[in-house]
Amino acid sequence: MKSCVIFNPAARGEKARRFRRHLEEIGTQTTLKSTASIGDARRLAAEAVAEGFDTIIAAGGDGTLNEVLNGLGDVSDGFERTRLGVLPLGTVNVFARELNIPRDVMSAWEVVQRNHETRIDLPFVDFQLEAKEQRRYFAQLAGAGLDARAVELVAWNLKKRFGPLAYVWAGLQALLRKASSIEVNADAHSLKGGLVLIGNGQLYGGQFRVFPQADLRDGLLDVCVFPRVNWFVLARCGPQLLLRGNLPAGVAKVVQARTIKISAAERTPTEVDGELFGQLPATFSLMPSRLRVVIP
Repeated sequence: MKSCVIFNPAARGEKARRFRRHLEEIGTQTTLKSTASIGDARRLAAEAVAEGFDTIIAAGGDGTLNEVLNGLGDVSDGFERTRLGVLPLGTVNVFARELNIPRDVMSAWEVVQRNHETRIDLPFVDFQLEAKEQRRYFAQLAGAGLDARAVELVAWNLKKRFGPLAYVWAGLQALLRKASSIEVNADAHSLKGGLVLIGNGQLYGGQFRVFPQADLRDGLLDVCVFPRVNWFVLARCGPQLLLRGNLPAGVAKVVQARTIKISAAERTPTEVDGELFGQLPATFSLMPSRLRVVIP
């Protein structure tokens, strides 16, 4: 296995500090590529494919993972030539949780070393940016409306200090703003709501099983549409999400589809894997069994 690890040497948090303590040991078994700014992980991943690395490991959070994933996609046959590995160093690490990758850094490194590979579906979103057609790949989830507004509002210092609670605070701030009216066309289903979540796997925001029927290998995306987004809905969802990890019945409509088109009349931000990428309209789809991933 010819592998490289792409990581941010300035990342904060105990997991990142422990990872750095083991850099010398890890460096004897792989090539280390460090980032310095946003976008570096994507560039380094594309370069690593061209250099012949067959396993590229994203050491960071879901944002780093998304950059590395899109770096593989920047090379015409990158997804065939290269496996994706994950060392979860971030705040939430939803994709790593979905794959049951240990949250302990060195245990996750042992998973990478065992080199057990599977194939999963690869979702992507097509959209326009500055009048140009764009495509962005994602591993786990996407959203439009309230959750993307929360990503816009989340404060970096609160995120580093309080972890997932920073997103909760940002979500409460987002609730104070007027909700978008989002139209969703998911194959034969036509829906409308103020918050739209799209999942490749079952998990959202950490341990919350928002898409209970989702399967990384079924060739379908799951879309969860909340008809209303207000304090009452939050009060209904909060306790069950925290205690049971799922949504109460009837609060949202969840359907499966191969292609999901969403639009809104007003400015509505969108995100993939917790990273903002643009505004609606956008079209979500996937490539079945396209992504090679190292799993336990």
